[in-house]
Amino acid sequence: MSTPDSLRITEIFHSLQGEARSVGVPTVFVRLTGCPLRCQYCDTAYAFEGGKQQAIADILRTVKDFNCDYVTVTGGEPLAQPNCLPLLARLCDQGLQVSLETGGAMPIDDVDERVSIVLDLKTPGSAEVGRNRVENIALLRPKDQVKFVICDRKDYEWSRAKMLEYRLTERAGEVLFSPSHEQLSARELAEWILQDRLRVRLQVQLHKILWGGEQGR
Repeated sequence: MSTPDSLRITEIFHSLQGEARSVGVPTVFVRLTGCPLRCQYCDTAYAFEGGKQQAIADILRTVKDFNCDYVTVTGGEPLAQPNCLPLLARLCDQGLQVSLETGGAMPIDDVDERVSIVLDLKTPGSAEVGRNRVENIALLRPKDQVKFVICDRKDYEWSRAKMLEYRLTERAGEVLFSPSHEQLSARELAEWILQDRLRVRLQVQLHKILWGGEQGR
C-alpha cells in the first residue's frame, strides 16, 4: 500500500553510468516501478509492474550505503509516481549529484532545480511519439540533456528536424542521439551525424557493452 512518504521501487543498484553526460562514472541507480508508455524497443519492461513499496527514508539510507556521489533516478517512468519529486529534492539535500531520466510524457515543471534532467523525446519509431509533452521543452536548461532513440533513417530525419525546430542545442546542454541497437547500427548513425555535421553526441549504451542485458547493471 502506498503511503505519503514512500515509492514503489524495482531496484537500487551501483554501476557505471551507461549513458548521457556522465557516462562511465560510478553511479547509484534508483529504478522506480511503473510506466504509462509502451515503447516498442523498451529494455526495462520488467519495471512496468511489481516492485516493493519503500519509505523515502529507507531509499536514502540504501543510497548512502554505496558511498557514491552520483545518483540517477530512472524507471519505468519515475515521474509517474508523485513522490518522485520529494525523493529528488531529498537526494539533492544530501549533497549528491542527481539526474532524472524521464520519457517526456510527464510534466517536469516541479522537478527540483538542482536536478539534471535527461528528457527522452519519443521518435515515430518508438510507437509513442504522440505522448511527447512539448511544454517540457521550454523548461530545459543548460544542465539538462535531450535524448532521441533512433530506429531508422526516418527517425533520424525526424530527430534532426525537431532539434532544429526547438533549437535544442541552445536550450539544453547536450543533445544525445542513441541508436536502437537491434534496429540501427551505431556506425550507421555516426555516419549520418558526421555527414550532416550535427552538433549532437552519439550515445551508445556502455552498460550493455560491458554486461549485456543483465538486470541491475
